[in-house]
Amino acid sequence: MTNEGSKSSGINPEKIALSDQISGLLTDLLYPSESDEPIDYVTCYLNQEEPLTVSQIKDWQMLPLDIFVEERAEEDFWAPVTTEQDWYEAEEKTRVDQFKQLRQLVEAELTDRQVFYAGNVEIDVYLLGKQATGDRAGIHTKIIQT
Repeated sequence: MTNEGSKSSGINPEKIALSDQISGLLTDLLYPSESDEPIDYVTCYLNQEEPLTVSQIKDWQMLPLDIFVEERAEEDFWAPVTTEQDWYEAEEKTRVDQFKQLRQLVEAELTDRQVFYAGNVEIDVYLLGKQATGDRAGIHTKIIQT
């Protein structure tokens, strides 16, 4: 009798696709703003070595020229969701922990990360980086700011 079957049933986390790893963390996770919005895994066909530009993001998302797009510091994305407040109850503390896990995975798996905000009131937010393969991927959400 061999243990071949038990070896093949174990899952090596390094072989799980980034999309599956991230998607597993995104279940029921909402990015808080005036309207709590879901977060999605995204891929981006822009694979050049240089950092992405606002113009490239507009082209990638096929945005009209009059839509405002800006690059922001990555911390602008993470600070509101990974900072625990004194008044947080169990649900908010759990959400902070989930976002910290997501941040840890994104930082471990994606290099050359950039954050882009597109829009004025309903703002699409993209956190993109490079995978080990060189392909760009990341996460997207929407925030509402009136």
